[in-house]
Amino acid sequence: MIKSIRIRVAITVVVFLAALFYLIPSLTDNLPEFWKKNLPADKIHLGLDLQGGMHLVLEVDTNKALEGTIERMSNDIQENLMEKKIRFRSISRAKADSITLEFPDKPSKDCFEKVLKDSYPDFELASSEVREGREAVTIKIKAKRAVEIKKLAVEQGLETIRNRVDQFGISEPEIIPQGEDRIIVQLPGVKDPGRAKNLIGRTALLEFKLLDEEHNLAEAMKGNIPEGDIIAYGSQLDRESGRRTQIPYLVKNKALMTGASLETAKVSIADRFGEPYVSLKFNAQGAQDFDRITGENVKKRLAIVLDGVIHSAPVIQERISGGNAQITGSFSMDEAKDLAIVLRAGALPAPVTILEERTVGPSLGQDSIDKGLWSTIIGLMLVVLFMMIYYKASGLVANFALILNIVILFGTLAAFRATLTLPGIAGIVLVIGMAVDANVLIFERIREEVRAGKTPRAAIEAGYGKAFLTILDSNVTTLIAALFLFGFGTGPVKGFAVTLTIGIIASMFTAIFVTRIIFDYFVWNRKIQTISV
Repeated sequence: MIKSIRIRVAITVVVFLAALFYLIPSLTDNLPEFWKKNLPADKIHLGLDLQGGMHLVLEVDTNKALEGTIERMSNDIQENLMEKKIRFRSISRAKADSITLEFPDKPSKDCFEKVLKDSYPDFELASSEVREGREAVTIKIKAKRAVEIKKLAVEQGLETIRNRVDQFGISEPEIIPQGEDRIIVQLPGVKDPGRAKNLIGRTALLEFKLLDEEHNLAEAMKGNIPEGDIIAYGSQLDRESGRRTQIPYLVKNKALMTGASLETAKVSIADRFGEPYVSLKFNAQGAQDFDRITGENVKKRLAIVLDGVIHSAPVIQERISGGNAQITGSFSMDEAKDLAIVLRAGALPAPVTILEERTVGPSLGQDSIDKGLWSTIIGLMLVVLFMMIYYKASGLVANFALILNIVILFGTLAAFRATLTLPGIAGIVLVIGMAVDANVLIFERIREEVRAGKTPRAAIEAGYGKAFLTILDSNVTTLIAALFLFGFGTGPVKGFAVTLTIGIIASMFTAIFVTRIIFDYFVWNRKIQTISV
């Protein structure tokens, strides 16, 4: 038995030291350099409600995602018809979910319907009619596929925003879907809300388009825009005055290439003026496409368009191989960094709108921390006082186990880099009561055994043995509920579930395993004749 006690003491010491190892960096920043190098750098992260930050509710424009898909399919159908030499007069997107085509005769329309059936299973024939001797056909995307596209747009948007926030350097952000088309973003400790909003909300659709230098820009500005062209704007910085001037461009609407082929984007510094710019590198397919595009359009101007704004429109002097390009535009360093982040993370599949914005100040967060700590301390003191008065020396054993339980709980939070929220503090207060609850059951059983005339050794053996199943049952059922809260809950609910789960497991260890060591030591080593309970 003496050997068994030593082994159990060793296990307890190892668990305590491990918890302390992860907990120390969270307790103080004034550590010697030696300890800073050898202790883990991670601390307990505070949630939005404790350290302040930003709460955003975003709405994804899923209809735009559907429109974009229909537009791409329209271009694909047009190229397919031309490749198969099927005559058609026009093709255009009729609504957000349909495309209208006009054919010169019925045989051409019949050929198209065969292509539609064989190559485009996501579309179905909506209507067919004769307009002024022409065969007009409207095809519509199937309802099931439309729902899938909208759902995918939200999922891709969520993942893209998460990638951007991670690269921005915000620790422990909360990014979760809400409903069919909304995303909740919580950014604890964010220092620049405006920059964060710009980073999250930017669509970041990168396109390479040719300038139309054959038609007159002045005429286009008057409203005579050539078919297949659009007017886009860029800006030019006056270095002396620091003012930006808008510059209109006549651009071909068709994008020769998009940022989908982008492999990486990083900030570089120009040698001449020391200004930052964003250098781009394409993947193998993108490099091949860029090589072909530049080779076919030497001496023409290629506009680099981001979210409809032209950042630069250089003249292609020669074929560009290797898959490298750059975006210049008189950026500040922060602007260049944010642009590189959104390009690396990828474009949003659909625009997002900020529906709700809340900023939690650090003073409110500190107030929450103070009240949470005071509630924990007061609850702990009352429990400790009750156990000491009601159970005497045995109450001191339970109090020791309770303190150890709290150390293990916070150490585990630090080790797993969990986020502590205000509901999480509520979970800790609940755990304090539950931690001594097991000892209450054991002590009451020991009292009954002592009253029945059993020796201290037999009373302790019976107390732990008979109360164990009851303790296990109550803790396991609570643990199951906590795990379901963690699995299906979000935000504050999940924070409560985390501390409750860790606290339950720690209390099972301290209330049963650790307290039994102390009782066994006094019974077997000190050979006590009475139990103060």
